[in-house]
Amino acid sequence: MDFRSSDTITGPRSEDVLPTTATAAVKVVIVGGFGVGKTTMVGSVSEIRPLTTEETMTQAGVGVDDNAGVESKTATTVAMDFGRISLSEELILYLFGTPGQERFWFLWNGLFEGALGAVVLIDTRRLQVSFDVIGRLEERGVPFVVAVNTFPDAPHHPVEALRTALDLPDEVPVIDCDARLRVSSRDVLMTLMRYLHSLAVPLA
Repeated sequence: MDFRSSDTITGPRSEDVLPTTATAAVKVVIVGGFGVGKTTMVGSVSEIRPLTTEETMTQAGVGVDDNAGVESKTATTVAMDFGRISLSEELILYLFGTPGQERFWFLWNGLFEGALGAVVLIDTRRLQVSFDVIGRLEERGVPFVVAVNTFPDAPHHPVEALRTALDLPDEVPVIDCDARLRVSSRDVLMTLMRYLHSLAVPLA
């Protein structure tokens, strides 16, 4: 092949290259029902340009997808969202956001493979969409924390009331967050890491 001086060889963008100090990488999944903010969370916290697989919702989904409470939503994730964040110079988290619509849940099995833990994002206006999500994580034995996405018009419930409604064990952390804000989303991931560390370190 004849390479001329005007030819350019492109590679990864500088911001996409892993830090040279990175020594450990962890896979985390962001799960939740349809429209709870998973794509928003991955996008807000990722230090690289996130990969999304959002498609426009069409008439084909009418009667198939349950969009009660989020009727104004016009796009949906059909495969996954992907992002990356460095929690320290050594520790990298790879973030995989799952599709929320039930007809795409068959993809979850692959996304859960190798995941160290999960964030369950919930919307208090539609708690019922979280029941099956949490059940699937418990069946697979994937440790998780619950993040309550604070939508402007969503009711606020005490943590213990939420814990009872979702049938959560006392040890599972429940934290408020605003998925639009990087700092808030990062706090959720730090909570998950601390929880996973507590599970790995036996009590004295």
